[in-house]
Amino acid sequence: MADAQAPASGSKDPMYELMYIINPVLNEDQTKDIVQRVTQYLSENGAAVEHVEENGSQRLAYPIEKKRNGFYVVANFRLPKAANGGLLKIERALIINDDIMRHMVLRYDAKMERHYQAQRAGKDLPKIAPPVQRA
Repeated sequence: MADAQAPASGSKDPMYELMYIINPVLNEDQTKDIVQRVTQYLSENGAAVEHVEENGSQRLAYPIEKKRNGFYVVANFRLPKAANGGLLKIERALIINDDIMRHMVLRYDAKMERHYQAQRAGKDLPKIAPPVQRA
């Protein structure tokens, strides 16, 4: 799925990343509908959705509800600090939804946000040298 909304340049609102896993037994239309509903729910609760990426079906590290695969989705959004309880409402809705097997919300720090912006701009990311082994 493409950008849902243009990123607010210079925005002071905290940046978040939501990763969730959708039940793999659903068909493609049901999966698209869940992604659309989650994105809409984020917007309704004060979040400015910047990017939604569907990573497709992937094998899980361990079985969840006797399932070995899941459909992964990552959404990046900004949520104003003034949106009291917005993040709690979002997490509560994800827990209640039976079609979402797992979810995780990360709040970006400054370094993670710079990396995200560079990645979205298509810039070459700095290479990290491996640690030097000394005898």
